Amino acid sequence: MKKTLSDLCSFADGRVALDVLDLDTYISTENMLPNKEGITRSAGLPTVSQTQAYQPEDVLVSNIRPYFRKIWIADRSGGCSNDVLVLRAKENCNPGFLYYILSDDNFFDYAAATAKGTKMPRGDKSAIMRYEVPDLPLDTQIGIADILSALDARIANNKAINHHLEQMAQIAFERILIEECADEPIGQLSDIADINPRRSLNRGQEAVYIEMANLPTRSSFPTDWVIRSFAGGMKFTNGDTIMARITPCLENGKTAYINFLEEGTVAFGSTEYIVITSKPGYCNEMFYYLARYPDFVNYAVRNMNGSSGRQRVSGDTIGRYEIHIPNSENVIDFANIAEPIMESIRRNALENRNLAALRDAILPRLMSGELSVSDRNDCCYKKQRCAGGWYPNKTGG
Repeated sequence: MKKTLSDLCSFADGRVALDVLDLDTYISTENMLPNKEGITRSAGLPTVSQTQAYQPEDVLVSNIRPYFRKIWIADRSGGCSNDVLVLRAKENCNPGFLYYILSDDNFFDYAAATAKGTKMPRGDKSAIMRYEVPDLPLDTQIGIADILSALDARIANNKAINHHLEQMAQIAFERILIEECADEPIGQLSDIADINPRRSLNRGQEAVYIEMANLPTRSSFPTDWVIRSFAGGMKFTNGDTIMARITPCLENGKTAYINFLEEGTVAFGSTEYIVITSKPGYCNEMFYYLARYPDFVNYAVRNMNGSSGRQRVSGDTIGRYEIHIPNSENVIDFANIAEPIMESIRRNALENRNLAALRDAILPRLMSGELSVSDRNDCCYKKQRCAGGWYPNKTGG
């Protein structure tokens, strides 16, 4: 039997004063991450007196361009922009189950298909509430949420580990390659790195494609990619640092370190990337952490050109960034720290990609009854919940 989404939840309609919110409790489509990655800290607050409210266990879904698959189950109270839908489970619906219903790719495909508008499509709220959902008893709903949240808990734990590892490497970068090199000669970034190096990739050739929208914010490893025919763009391979050159992606920290491809493989992305790779005598990891260094980011933002809505920084400008040229001893010291850290991050990120693929594969089978939750204690997914409740993206993506 089937129900509609309106049988399980409703749109929350409460309001909250903006003066009680902060950057950690205000949610907009800009700080919701694509591909079900949760949220990150907001870059700013709107200039309004009130906004719509949410509470713990509400499910927030970005209603702009539903195909970006932005979703988060709240672990706190706060407020959000009007372009974020706040769905609240009814008494007959487990909040975790509601979250996973709305995390299903089938829901996002439906929301995108019924959206209104072309340039900036928005989900149709009436159509969304007519979305068909399985009619399952509460204990089965809880069982489904238990199984899926166990996978999400492992993903969240790996993300937390990677975040800590990146902080360690960033501290090492600033100590060894900034502070200890303060007396070294000043040069330009282009003296020690190639900016947008030339590489061959035949038009029409199938290659790994990394979309800017799927690039994680302030996270070193892109875990979302597809195979696509090359039709132009920036080319990169293992050891490259890629960074966004366009606003607001640059300010939001859209950077990544490429170290997942087979040796010699060339991937590509849009021309809105800048590619940085090491010249001989230096190490590639140092340029990824340079791209996250506040002085470098501020330099890039200050030197953007173009209209207010589409400002960009050029590769030539990035190459002129002034830097103390590190000596070989400092480079080796940093590489000895950064290389094993980046390898650990790579392994954790690849495991998360596999776990997310598994979660997304079994989700519709659980919803349809093809997989039974009654056997969950006999499989590898032990019955558990994320620490503190149904918050699979508690760490903020």
